[in-house]
Amino acid sequence: MSVTETGATIWLTGLPSAGKTTIAYELAGRLRTEGHKVEVLDGDEIREFLSAGLGFSREDRHTNVARIGFVAELLAANGVKVLVPVIAPFADSREAVRKRHAAESTTYLEVHVATPVEVCSVRDVKGLYAKQAAGEISGLTGVDDPYEAPESPDLRIESHQQTVQESAAALHALLTERGLA
Repeated sequence: MSVTETGATIWLTGLPSAGKTTIAYELAGRLRTEGHKVEVLDGDEIREFLSAGLGFSREDRHTNVARIGFVAELLAANGVKVLVPVIAPFADSREAVRKRHAAESTTYLEVHVATPVEVCSVRDVKGLYAKQAAGEISGLTGVDDPYEAPESPDLRIESHQQTVQESAAALHALLTERGLA
């Protein structure tokens, strides 16, 4: 690894159980094997440690995304490939993170893990869709709370139509094309 390695933030947005985190960790392993400095900013871990106390109102979600974006940009500016598997349901929040990166001349890529809600609800990794259907929770992104899909992401991954490895390979190909891998 060279000391002049170019960092970047790669934000994977999509519905709960779309496959964002699984793809991020698969890609992280490959990048580390190649000698890159990599961090995964997992949304659940961030909520536990950096954004504890925030709820799921639009304002709290925006604050959470802004905090993650700040940390991601800081790491990326220091040569780290930062994989961010975080829903970030609102386009304006994601755009604010993009603008912050642009202002600092730090690479930012937006990846839409475009898995249909029907597939996500079957996967239901954390049981959120079942809890929402049972009336135990409300405000589930993409079901009874909005999700604004990116209009022109740098990459759209249809994770329900390919394996995790194929999804990570598509993302790796984008990084290679952009001179980041």
